[in-house]
Amino acid sequence: MTAQQFDFSDHSHRRYNPLTDSWILVSPHRAKRPWLGQQEAACKPNAPAYDPKCYLCPGNERATGVQNPNYESTYIFPNDYAAVKIDQPPLPHNDLGRDTLKNRLFKVQSVRGNCFVICFSPKHNLTIPQMKQSDLVHVINAWQKLYNDLAREAREDQKPFKYVQIFENKGTAMGCSNLHPHGQAWCLEAIPSEVSQELKSFGKYKHEHNADLFADYVKLELEEKTRLVLENDSFMIVVPYWAVWPFETIVVSKKKIASISHFDQKQKEDLASIMKQLTTKYDNLFETSFPYSMGIHQAPLNATGEELNNSWFHMHFYPPLLRSATVRKFLVGFELLGEPQRDLTPEQAAERLRKLDGKVHYLEKL
Repeated sequence: MTAQQFDFSDHSHRRYNPLTDSWILVSPHRAKRPWLGQQEAACKPNAPAYDPKCYLCPGNERATGVQNPNYESTYIFPNDYAAVKIDQPPLPHNDLGRDTLKNRLFKVQSVRGNCFVICFSPKHNLTIPQMKQSDLVHVINAWQKLYNDLAREAREDQKPFKYVQIFENKGTAMGCSNLHPHGQAWCLEAIPSEVSQELKSFGKYKHEHNADLFADYVKLELEEKTRLVLENDSFMIVVPYWAVWPFETIVVSKKKIASISHFDQKQKEDLASIMKQLTTKYDNLFETSFPYSMGIHQAPLNATGEELNNSWFHMHFYPPLLRSATVRKFLVGFELLGEPQRDLTPEQAAERLRKLDGKVHYLEKL
């Protein structure tokens, strides 16, 4: 009997994620099984350009009674229902310095900060792939200004700001409660766990290999190209080797840029272009308004020398759709109790995305 040759596209294996020091189980043979599980409703865009009931549209009144200005471009305002606040009483001391079981096991930190809503466009019925590239540059300008303003407030006004997490939840499948094109920014006095773990991993890699993890990763992905989806002068987009979500992607600056604060005009235009192309591919994949959670990872505000040295601007896109516009992936069972698992290999996902048109949106063809 001839020994069977291992096939990464058919045999189960684990892949290491160097960003989070974790593993993911890949089971490509399971993609052949029939699906009888839950199916989401396909999203058919039919919203008007202006919705008088939308609390994010220009001129409308928000739930708290505040009225939006008649904004004509990207508009940022403090979240009316912020997850963190600047003004709150300190935690009680309760002998925090003593070595007690309670202090060992029930650790707690006070967290202050502020949260912001970022309206990408005044038009209620647009999403990123449907926006003009020039309008997306306005969004990136707004991200940059917010980052710089919060860093200055922390530095000059002693505001409790250490890290700003900029993100977007698109679609009801990702818990988005208002379909007006918008994102958020949560600014905390602590570095969030995911970002903190990445910074530790970058530092560890540099210490062990005397090189930047992302510098080596960019080089390797551009050489192999099997997971490459898009690239331009400033950025590449790949389905990461360790991707958890079926069509997960990561946008990485080709050269080391610590944060959006350091972007020049060329880099802003390149990021706007590649984001529009990627999200157009997403929508074209299943001919639906493709849901996802997207976020920027970058240097903390007023970063220390070590933090700057370990930071590399990148963006994560986590979309849940699995087989069609109506079938999504869930993290359950083994994935919650053991480790994340995927069926479609990252290489297969990248090939499907790579073949899709990133210029013409499927709605333009109708």
